[in-house]
Amino acid sequence: MPMHPLTKIPAEPANTPTAQPAVDFVVIDVETACSRVSSICQIGIVGFRDGREVFEYETLVDPRDEFSPFNTRIHGIHGGHVVGKPTFAHIHQLVDGHLAGRITVAHSSFDKGALAAACLVHDCQAIETTWLDSVRVAKRAWPDLPSHRLNVLSRFLGVRHQHHDALSDARAAGMVIVRAIEHTGIELANWLTVPAQKQGRAPKPAAEGPLKGQRVAILGASRTSALAQWLAGSGARVVASVGTTTTMLVIGTEQPFGRFAHASPPYRKAEELRRGGAPLEIVTEAALRERLAAAA
Repeated sequence: MPMHPLTKIPAEPANTPTAQPAVDFVVIDVETACSRVSSICQIGIVGFRDGREVFEYETLVDPRDEFSPFNTRIHGIHGGHVVGKPTFAHIHQLVDGHLAGRITVAHSSFDKGALAAACLVHDCQAIETTWLDSVRVAKRAWPDLPSHRLNVLSRFLGVRHQHHDALSDARAAGMVIVRAIEHTGIELANWLTVPAQKQGRAPKPAAEGPLKGQRVAILGASRTSALAQWLAGSGARVVASVGTTTTMLVIGTEQPFGRFAHASPPYRKAEELRRGGAPLEIVTEAALRERLAAAA
């Protein structure tokens, strides 16, 4: 893993926002130090107007939390990088100045959840902004792509991208919005009201199979996907979401949260049910396929 690029990050960002340029929307991306979504250790924000980038902001953040080796392997940031860096409370007013009252884009709900959690943990006022999920936009604009993860979209769109660098991720997610507007002709304001693409009816479970009796929710694929078809063909009933009757959560190979699947809402819900005693298994698609192949 290459050393994280520290030279372009200011050591002490100002605690108050400067005069903000007019923008159509801003994009935010965060990296976290551990499995707690409040543990923000890097923030990147990019503003766009008329399809062009007009400002950028980036800083490392002292999360006041531990650094998990798992997370560090992903983004390259460790405890030594954030010594002397501001905490989220120190930059809250600046971040609020960039986002409040604007359209804020994030790739999936992870960054929105992390920001809300950090505000709560650091006793800061919640940031009031209008959120737009670039994953949802990408799925409507390019429904035939096998994956809508940010690195996959960047390659598809020809956008230069350093995955899991907060500023680069924010810039790439912004370009997803710009290119989706160009591709579909749907203006930015209308994307806020375009409904999420409806899932089709789940395939009927096979009468027999190794997953007969299982009620399976999928993270990262639709109920009409190839994964859903395979699960149903193995006897499972594919359900719309994680609930009290769900017996298995399968993490799809191309799910949009990448290695942060553990921070996604379905995963957290499944973990909550497991802690409450529910017999719910969490398994990756690859592990489940390998298990069933070995048992065949």
